Amino acid sequence: MITLGTLEEIKDLRSVWKHEAVDFTPWLAMEENITQLGEALGLEIEIDERESSVGDFNVDILATEPNTGKKIIIENQLEESNHDHLGKLITYASGKAASYIIWLVKRARDEHRSAIEWLNNHTDGDVNFFLCEIKLYKIGNSEPAIKFDVIERPNDWTTITKLAGKNLGPRHYFRYEYWSAFLDYAFQNNDFSKEFKRTKASKEFFIDLSVGIPKTWLELTVQTSKNIIGVEMRIHENKELYKNWENKKKVIESELDMQLDWREMPENKVSRIIIFKEIDLENKKDWKNQFKWFMEVCTKFKKIFKQNM
Repeated sequence: MITLGTLEEIKDLRSVWKHEAVDFTPWLAMEENITQLGEALGLEIEIDERESSVGDFNVDILATEPNTGKKIIIENQLEESNHDHLGKLITYASGKAASYIIWLVKRARDEHRSAIEWLNNHTDGDVNFFLCEIKLYKIGNSEPAIKFDVIERPNDWTTITKLAGKNLGPRHYFRYEYWSAFLDYAFQNNDFSKEFKRTKASKEFFIDLSVGIPKTWLELTVQTSKNIIGVEMRIHENKELYKNWENKKKVIESELDMQLDWREMPENKVSRIIIFKEIDLENKKDWKNQFKWFMEVCTKFKKIFKQNM
């Protein structure tokens, strides 16, 4: 008969690490331990400095994500989360221009879980907050074992890290991040969400939105090589509908207040009516303006084209 031990949680973290700065931070900075934290978060972490100064204060760990060079800060707390550490965390993130902000605590209070969730929802895709509880376990008289329990993470982080194992190029990650940010922004708008059903983010250069017309949909595109975004009404195997709209070209363009690119493509049974916009994709501060343009064009396209059927 096999006898199994009982897993027991060690509630008092200070029975293992008496002091955050003197004991826990040096322990966490060891390669095998920081690697374990990185695996829990889905993030590669290379330590730069311990107790790195930010004005009159020190952030516990300053690190780098090696693939991108983006900065990581880690703040440790062997007690439950509190307002003081939350304030310091934001100060450190600003002072170090960090892209990844990691807060390790014994227990995350509900108000701080909500605060980290809010920060992830209201900052751009280049700033990412993690809230993680430190758990210790043992079986009988065994040595303690640690588990990093991730409580809050950036939106769609799990999906993004899964993509990392598929040998995809940087443009795929960029597209996924861009479409995720657009969908999160657009579908917070009640008027837009009433007009369109939410689709999934994609690693491809396009996403589709239904307009309620058979074999016809809106295709939103992002061309990273040309710094162009576009919206097109895409009609499949319905030349009659395309011709009807083409015959009303002047009326439609006047009502939209847009000049469109009309393309009938008999070789693949698809017709396309397109508008493009030149933008700066690398400027994430401008993404909201780009998202607003997508939303405005999609809403107008659906309304005006359906009126002219």
